[in-house]
Amino acid sequence: MNRHAVAAIFQQEMGRFFRTIVQSLIAPVISTTLYFVVFGAAIGSRMESVDNVAYGAFIVPGLIMLSVMTQATSNASFGIYFPKFIGTIYELLSAPVNSLEIVLGYVGAAAVKSFIVGLVILATSFLFVDLSIAHPLAMLAFLVLTCVSFSLLGFIIGIWAGNFEQLQLIPLLIITPLVFLGGSFYSITMLPPFWEALSHFNPVVYLISGFRWSFFGQADLPIGYSLAAIALFTGACLAFVGWIFRTGWRIRQ
Repeated sequence: MNRHAVAAIFQQEMGRFFRTIVQSLIAPVISTTLYFVVFGAAIGSRMESVDNVAYGAFIVPGLIMLSVMTQATSNASFGIYFPKFIGTIYELLSAPVNSLEIVLGYVGAAAVKSFIVGLVILATSFLFVDLSIAHPLAMLAFLVLTCVSFSLLGFIIGIWAGNFEQLQLIPLLIITPLVFLGGSFYSITMLPPFWEALSHFNPVVYLISGFRWSFFGQADLPIGYSLAAIALFTGACLAFVGWIFRTGWRIRQ
């Protein structure tokens, strides 16, 4: 393992994060704060509790997942796409650095960035709602796994994208709608039977449900389903990344 190579890639990506701190950290926090004000305070005060949890507190896990998933995907995709765009990817591929080290550097940095965003948003939520965490270790584990899995997805998107428009296509048109429809602001048990059954085909539902369980000890779906879903998603992303480096798809072409 070339630790110096992994550290160099990691430090470069983290340096970009801190150079653009307003865009990378402050903007997501401000956006989430607006969600708390609108949905938690203005609307939540007029809504009944959901599963005996105040609505303002109920939406916290969903809001964290929304920010973490989008930030992990965008950070990882831009991180690997930019070297492709300016042509320095070939220098990286010709250096004594293997595919595992490249993935560790880029995906690790994107996961850490999104993890920081998630923790800051969690801390911000305590300013607006009375919140307790039933299973703090499980919460951190779910947060880390989500950061890693969606960073892997972002890495794949960055390899696939041929321009900046494609770079934003999947996060904006697929990931964000799936998160909004995945129970971020409601329990899927509140839906009519047909739409509740249809929601089970949304993979994000399982992630948000498991993450919400770590806060309140209750969820829309069994916790085992959530663990299986995130393990399957992470494994699929790892397998696809491995195939990319074996074939050189979109890297050497």
